[in-house]
Amino acid sequence: MVKIFLRSLFIFLLVSGIVFALDYDPNGRLVLSLGGEVSVMNPILSTDTTSSAIEGVIFSGLVKVDKNLDFVPDLAKSWKVSKNGLVWTFNLRKDVYWHDGRKFTADDVKFTFDTILDPKINSVRRGDYIIDGKPIKFRVVDRYTIKATLPKPFSPFLVSAGMGILPKHLLEGKELDMASFNMHPVGTGPFKFVEYKTGDHVLVRRNADYYGGAPLLKEILFKIIPDENTALVALKSGEIDSTGIPAKDFHKMKGINLFKYDALLYTYFGFNLRSPMFSDVRVRQALSYAVNRKQLIGLIFLGYASPAYAPSAPISWAYSDDVHKYEYDPQKAKELLKEAGVKDLGFTVLVNHGNKDREKAATILQQQFKKIGVKMNIRILEWSALLKIINARKDPKDYDAVIIGWSLGVDPDGYLIWHSSQYPGGLNFIGYDNTEVDRLLEAGRAEQSKAGRKKIYTKMYKEITKDAPYIFLWYPQVLTGVRGRVGGLSEPGPAGLFLDIEKVYIKK
Repeated sequence: MVKIFLRSLFIFLLVSGIVFALDYDPNGRLVLSLGGEVSVMNPILSTDTTSSAIEGVIFSGLVKVDKNLDFVPDLAKSWKVSKNGLVWTFNLRKDVYWHDGRKFTADDVKFTFDTILDPKINSVRRGDYIIDGKPIKFRVVDRYTIKATLPKPFSPFLVSAGMGILPKHLLEGKELDMASFNMHPVGTGPFKFVEYKTGDHVLVRRNADYYGGAPLLKEILFKIIPDENTALVALKSGEIDSTGIPAKDFHKMKGINLFKYDALLYTYFGFNLRSPMFSDVRVRQALSYAVNRKQLIGLIFLGYASPAYAPSAPISWAYSDDVHKYEYDPQKAKELLKEAGVKDLGFTVLVNHGNKDREKAATILQQQFKKIGVKMNIRILEWSALLKIINARKDPKDYDAVIIGWSLGVDPDGYLIWHSSQYPGGLNFIGYDNTEVDRLLEAGRAEQSKAGRKKIYTKMYKEITKDAPYIFLWYPQVLTGVRGRVGGLSEPGPAGLFLDIEKVYIKK
C-alpha cells in the first residue's frame, strides 16, 4: 500500500511540473560556457548575447515567452488592453522581492521604463518605447497596478513589456551609465549575482525566495571561454555541462546528449555605410554577388545551416523569400565594380575571436573576394573590443565591415536595427538610412493584424535587400551538447533548452 502511495505521489509531482527526481542533487552546480567577456549586466544598457545570458537568470520582466514563443505572465500576473489598443493595464504579483529583500512594486516598473526614455541614459532600447516621436507614458495606479498609455496602437508592445525591471530604490538619482550596479546587479529573477572575475567566470546562486519557486540548482557558473574549440574540450572533459558544438564535431560526439534545432538567428557581413568605399550600392551588390554561399556553408557547416538572403529567419511567421538574393555570379560582380569606377578596392573586416565559424567564413570570403580583384584584410578582436568599436556613439565609426549575427526577437519588428533614427547610438551601427524602410517599420508597428504586418514586412525585406547593406550569409542550426548529469531541460526549439532554468537540476 505504501509503495502504491509513493508511486502515485511521484506521478502527481511529475504531472504537476514539480521535478523531484530520485537522484536530484539540491547542491547541484550547473557549469555553462560564455563565448565572450561580459560587457554590462544591466538589461537596459546591454547589446550583446553574452551579457543577456547572465541578465536572463537575474532579472524578470512583466511578461516572458514560453516554449511556443507565446507571451505568458511573469512579474505581471495578468493584463488587459483597451478596445482602441492604446491603454495597457498590468496587474502585478504581490509576492515578489528584490534579491536584497525589498518588496517589488509598480514604482520599480515605472522607474525602469522612464529611465529607458530618459535621453541622458545610454540605452539602445529607447526606440521601443517611442512611437512616431512620442513616448509611451507609464502611470502607477496603485502599489501593484501600472498603466501604459500609447500614442497609437503598437503591435510589438508585449515584447517591450518583457524588458528586465530595475530596482528603483538602488538606482534612483544615480548616474546609471557609470553605476557599480551594472557589474553587481540586483534583480527579482531565479538566481542572485554572486561574483564576476574578468576573463574567468560569472557566478550566480539560487534565489530561495523566487516567486516562481526556488530553483532546483544551487548555483550556475558561467565560464568565459571565447574559443569554441576550447569550450568543446571542456565539455568532453566534464569541466562544463553544455556548450555549442561546431558542425565538424557534432556527429563525432560520444557520451554527450546532443540537440539540434532551428532558431531565430542569422549571420551576416555588415558594411559601414558611412564609409566612402561602401557608399555606392553597386559596390555592395558586387561584393554580394561575389559570395558563394553554397561553398561557404558546405566547408563550414556540413549541412547544418542554410543560405540566408533576408533580414529574418525562416521560422518567423513574418519571413518572406521574395527578396533580392544576389546568387553567386563573379562576372556580374566584376561588371558592377567597373560600372562604379572602382579599382583596387581594399578594406578590413572585424571578426570576434574564438568564433571559429566566423573566422573560417572570413578566410573563405577573403578568397572569394580576391577572385573579383578585391583585397580584404581580417582583424580578429576580443568580443568586448569589437562591440566597443561598432557601438561607439560617433559618426562615422572606425571600421569598414564586420561579420556578426543577430539573435532575433519573438516579434519581427526590426526598428532598432534598421530605422535611421537608431544611428549612431542604437543597434543600426552600420548607418543604414532609407526613408521608405523607415515608413514601413513604422507602419508595421501600427498594424494590428498578422496578415497586414506580414505584407508590410515582405515589402520591407525586398527594399532592404535591394540596398544590400548586409551580405546575408547563413541561418545556422543550433547544435548543442549537454552532459547526461543535467535534467529538467526544455524541449529543443527556438526558445532554448534552458528556458525554464528554475526547473533544471543536477543528478547525483
